[in-house]
Amino acid sequence: MKKIAIVKLSALGDIVHAMVALQFIKARFPDVQIDWLVEARFADLLRDNPHISNVLTVNLKAAKTNKRAIFHEIKTVQNYARENYDLVIDAQGLLKSALTARLLGKKVAGFDADSSREALSAWFYSQKIACAYDANTIDRNAAILAQPLEFSISSDDILAKQPFLFFHAPHANLTDFLRHDVKNIVFVIGSTWESRNYPAAKFIDVANELKQNCLVIWGNETERNTAENMATQSPFIRVLPALNLNDLKALLSQVDLVIGNDTGPTHIAWGLNTPSITLFGCTPISRVYQTNINKVLKSPSHVNPRKLNKLDDSIKEIQPNDIVEVASALLRL
Repeated sequence: MKKIAIVKLSALGDIVHAMVALQFIKARFPDVQIDWLVEARFADLLRDNPHISNVLTVNLKAAKTNKRAIFHEIKTVQNYARENYDLVIDAQGLLKSALTARLLGKKVAGFDADSSREALSAWFYSQKIACAYDANTIDRNAAILAQPLEFSISSDDILAKQPFLFFHAPHANLTDFLRHDVKNIVFVIGSTWESRNYPAAKFIDVANELKQNCLVIWGNETERNTAENMATQSPFIRVLPALNLNDLKALLSQVDLVIGNDTGPTHIAWGLNTPSITLFGCTPISRVYQTNINKVLKSPSHVNPRKLNKLDDSIKEIQPNDIVEVASALLRL
């Protein structure tokens, strides 16, 4: 096996959960070329990684609103296919990722119909991998990337992982925001669904109780406005400037703790071996690994992994005192 292409187009946290496998693939096959095909907006998450030879980008999201753009993206993938990959692995299990993987190479591995989010994707694979859909998300990613190469990645391997997100010098002047006299904590307040977001008022309660340097990151104007409002209500909260993915990785590698919703930046902390507390409401805690430094708090609601309830806003039932207790233990306050 000389050349492998991995197709994992999105989203931020999903890509992080798949990237953990790279260090184990390279340990087993040190000379293999690993290329990764990803949506362009997430490419910087993969950059600077010594285990990835080439980051290949597409913009399939643009094709949703501009149907003519799909022909440009098809041609882009066909050009990538000239690399003549020995194996293409679709680590996503969606119809669009399966089609993309099939354009990229002839020998394609992916989840079987029972293991995929979209069962039709399995029609495009020459090798089909079985892994329960409700299994731990990180274990599923490890299985889909290792089994086609005829080896396995164990839970013990993952628990002993090395940090696997890399970055170059940040553009933002992060040193202006990091302090040495108190602990630096990042709050991740946004996500793709409102029901996944922990209430801003309760983040404020956490900050006021911990009395550390609490930095809020944001990804859009709504989140920035929320963050600025939070800062007016607590002397312990500061709002960070806009950060690109490289700067975000650099920041999260330097802080003492990340507290946030089940979303990409919180999962980046796990990839960097930075202590974290992930807050779950309408999504399953099987999306993460709990470790000595990576903890979760889950609301009492029941979650069906195959049919998430976007109206489940039970995350607001998690009490600030519970977060403070876990955070204090991690920070040794």
